[in-house]
Amino acid sequence: MKKQNYGVKQNFLRSSLGLTAIFLLGATQLCESVWAQTTSTKTQIFNTASYGYSDPSGGEYTNTSSQLQTELIDPFGRVTSCDGSLLPDYSGFNVGLYELLNSTGDIGLPLTLTATVPRNQVSGNKIAGLSPNFFNANPFFLTTSDQGKFSFLLDQSRGQVDVGREFILVVKPPANSPLGGRRIKITINSRVGNIVNYTAASLDGNPISVDNGSTSLNGKIDITDAATVGISLAVINLSVGLCESQSIQLLKTGDRAAAEPGDIVIYRLTARNLANTTISQPEIRDDLPLGFQYTEGSVRAEFGGTAVPVTAEQNGRSLIFRPNVIFPVATDARILNIVYAAQLTNDAIRGTGINRATLSGVRSDNKQIVRDGPVSHTLRIRLGILSDCGSLIGRVFVDKNFDGEQQPGEAGVPNAVIYMDDGTRIVTDVNGLYSLSSVLSGSRTLAIDLTSVSGYTLAPNLYFIERNSQSRLVKLAPGGLYRVNFAVTPVARGISNNKQIGTK
Repeated sequence: MKKQNYGVKQNFLRSSLGLTAIFLLGATQLCESVWAQTTSTKTQIFNTASYGYSDPSGGEYTNTSSQLQTELIDPFGRVTSCDGSLLPDYSGFNVGLYELLNSTGDIGLPLTLTATVPRNQVSGNKIAGLSPNFFNANPFFLTTSDQGKFSFLLDQSRGQVDVGREFILVVKPPANSPLGGRRIKITINSRVGNIVNYTAASLDGNPISVDNGSTSLNGKIDITDAATVGISLAVINLSVGLCESQSIQLLKTGDRAAAEPGDIVIYRLTARNLANTTISQPEIRDDLPLGFQYTEGSVRAEFGGTAVPVTAEQNGRSLIFRPNVIFPVATDARILNIVYAAQLTNDAIRGTGINRATLSGVRSDNKQIVRDGPVSHTLRIRLGILSDCGSLIGRVFVDKNFDGEQQPGEAGVPNAVIYMDDGTRIVTDVNGLYSLSSVLSGSRTLAIDLTSVSGYTLAPNLYFIERNSQSRLVKLAPGGLYRVNFAVTPVARGISNNKQIGTK
């Protein structure tokens, strides 16, 4: 019997990799407000086998098997715009995997990945990499020719697919780009055989998947197969020259810098679109300060110089304005202006005079809510005819009977000095009297300077112990009046009476 010879030739998409685990991350989108889209590009693989053998009778047989067609989901990650379209230029963009420093998402050093080479350079111990990241570089710089694709290979021998491992996927635009970056936390949850389960969680609170709008999604890694489902990511897209976190902008101004109870203040809210898509359903919330009352029916709105309808809803001191407009793209210069009036009441003097406003809207391309604010305006409140202050009056006198009260024959002491807790210096008149107005209410302290009344010392009080102190604590009510007297006695008599307590 002749020896049978079998020859088998197969064409595959790729041979097995030297790495024990393959980690491939999917479409990453760039937009003003974060969005995402799962890539599902399918590649057809036609697998054939040719064979041959000889039988004992001397016959030779060769043949080729029929094609076996297989579809694999595109395993490569991709950075896209907010609506899933490709960016015109990927120069300077890079994607990387970083160690997680803490729960807030701060990143450490780049994750050390096993080096690979292009397939045509494999020799010795070198391992073949995947296109476009043939060398398994981390971070990996994107190219326009590869249409923003990226891929990473994780090494099982390094523990990079161990349960509990966490990484941060970071997408960074170039310094001069109007686009912002994004961070996604990758957590290895479990492993069953060759299947590794992971979770991708958005650290900015914005959705990851365009399909389900979730900020967290689960995926699987088959460590024996490179053709795994990619993770959908999104990156913030911003307008040129403006704050990186803004898709819309709100400004707030007032018609005056100061007002007093009874005055009416006109506020202006200015909103504009900074995104490259339309924004609908704008809503502005404005929180008035204490003592401010919205003037019913005063709100007016214009858009691009044309009056537009606007509704106003009041809930306590909060106002909600809903103008009936749709913001065009950022290249359109039309601005929304809303004005309304508020009147100051008596309680305004006890408030801060600061009101804050926020703006929200819905993008038309991804239906995501975008926001700006709070922005604030500060109005200085004048007292007008009202006052939140009080007044202090009193006398410094010679107390002959030590009762703390001035009777006929007990003269006042001129030029006596009294200090307040805020450093205010008060001097008594020729009759020993003093008064001070516009004193801030609350707990105040007054103290007599005994060096200013030469030959006198503090007189003892035989009836009220709290009046025996050189300093006095008073609680001054708003708009209140409080009397504080200081009784003194000649030094010689004060010593005598301290030794022998008498009566009136």
